[in-house]
Amino acid sequence: MKHHLGLLAITAAAALLYACGGGGGTPVSARATGAQLLATTPVQGVGAGTNFGFDIGLVSGNRYYVTDRNNAAVDVFDTGNSRQVAQIKGTGALAFAGTAKTATGATDNSRSGPNGIDLVGNLLYVGDVDSVKVVDPAAQQVVKSISIPAGGHRNDESCVDSAHHLYMIAAPEADVPFVTLIDTNTQTVVAQVAFTDSSGAPSAGLEACAYDPTTDAFYINNDGTTANPHGELDVLPGPAIRAIAAGGSVNYTTLAGLRTYNEGNCDPTGLALGPGTDIAVGCREGTTGAPLLVQIMDRTNGALLASLNAGGGDQMQYDQGNNRYYVAASRWTASGTAAAGGNCSAASPCTPVLAVIDAAQRTLVAQVRTGNNAHSIAVDPATGKAFLPVSSATSPAGCSTCATEEPAELMTFATR
Repeated sequence: MKHHLGLLAITAAAALLYACGGGGGTPVSARATGAQLLATTPVQGVGAGTNFGFDIGLVSGNRYYVTDRNNAAVDVFDTGNSRQVAQIKGTGALAFAGTAKTATGATDNSRSGPNGIDLVGNLLYVGDVDSVKVVDPAAQQVVKSISIPAGGHRNDESCVDSAHHLYMIAAPEADVPFVTLIDTNTQTVVAQVAFTDSSGAPSAGLEACAYDPTTDAFYINNDGTTANPHGELDVLPGPAIRAIAAGGSVNYTTLAGLRTYNEGNCDPTGLALGPGTDIAVGCREGTTGAPLLVQIMDRTNGALLASLNAGGGDQMQYDQGNNRYYVAASRWTASGTAAAGGNCSAASPCTPVLAVIDAAQRTLVAQVRTGNNAHSIAVDPATGKAFLPVSSATSPAGCSTCATEEPAELMTFATR
């Protein structure tokens, strides 16, 4: 990144450095290397040395949207030139929560927002503390707040069943984690599902979810249960979800046809529906020294099809255009194993990369150097451009491949 290299004006030498993950060699195509850096863009309202508290992003049309807790906003970028064109903020009851602090002054992500973001028709639904905000991207306005009390905690990641007009979002840090179902026609809460396992223990948390129309089911990463303490993939059948009485709340273990797949020593984060019946699960292991993995499973029966040393990420995405998965592996390390306690620190640093996986062969194609805490990714299905926000080099601590002058910014990669 080397401070601001300029929009689409990066030198060939710098582009080669990033495409080869910092090594030498001769220039090759993005298809061969997995990704090449096109641009770096400063983010409005995030200064040098600041811990940039972004979360999830997506591409819609010619715009990239990413949630930004520092500015209590949804940041908007033009996908053609990577320039930032807006920050969407609410006011009063429609304002996002922003960045919360603990009693010691540390950032408390569990009580911060905005968080997850999903496209619902021509609107954006955005997870926030005790609510979901509805954003009209055309008007660049927050137009509604849907109350979802979560004990002062965030509503986080989400997914959409467009066929049945249902939006699902998880509250992972509630005393008993739960998901909420919202009818997208009426923009009202219609049901909730709590996550207490058959032993009576609440889930260790809930992560990314996806709805698969071919199996008519919601897939969600469960951080841990008594039977599967390092994670399981829960499959919530669509008919069972839609059978919940209006306004009702049930426990997930009572859903007819529920399936749970053990993810091993994974501590799951992101997931992506792949080709055929494949589903890829990103692992961000908390066990010191454990291999950082991406698990590719058969989503119809839970069979493990491949286990790749390409994990340590959060958000991941499948791009049908070139049949590849992209993993924002912010906690990758030089050894390919988890840092101490799974967290980056000066004593146990991380070396963030963008991992590229061939979905047909289920093999790792490339790992391209990114930047500090680069845990979020969105790929433009039309152009193949990948967008990754990064924090400044020194905050949070623990990036050994970041130069001290590197600021918080958006990185844009070519992948085709």
